[in-house]
Amino acid sequence: MRTRNRQRGSALVELTIAGIAGITLMISTVQLALAMWNYHTMAEAIHETNRYVASHGRSCTTGGNNCAITVGDIATRLKNLAIGISDSNLNLTLTSQNGVVKDCNPISTCESDSTQWPPATNLDNTPGNNTKLTATLTVHSAIVALWYGSSGTRISSITFKSISIMPIVF
Repeated sequence: MRTRNRQRGSALVELTIAGIAGITLMISTVQLALAMWNYHTMAEAIHETNRYVASHGRSCTTGGNNCAITVGDIATRLKNLAIGISDSNLNLTLTSQNGVVKDCNPISTCESDSTQWPPATNLDNTPGNNTKLTATLTVHSAIVALWYGSSGTRISSITFKSISIMPIVF
């Protein structure tokens, strides 16, 4: 009878100790999955956007063709493909073959930009030349606030980066 009285409540204590670790592990797994989903969505969106850019080169502006695209078209395309990613956390950098750079930080700043891309100056839009798109995404997560950086200070966000380089085909 005395043995039973001494063990009373021990299951609750064990559940509490194991429960805290289990819940922390579960929340961490969900947060990591969300961060990876954001990264893969951004990487796929930047790749598909670069395919769109690569198919609208010099041949779209010559011979009576009128399918040239603008920086605003590219920004809108990326925004539409990056489903579930906040515009305020997504940045885009366009780089041409000859090093012409256009920054969209955040991406919403370029939605009304009517500059032709790839640029026709220096024949950057010639088929065979490379076009480079770089996207960065800053993720703020509750679990990240618990991590410490190499300097001993807490990390408040993580920045993911994705680069797509593709030759212009048309």
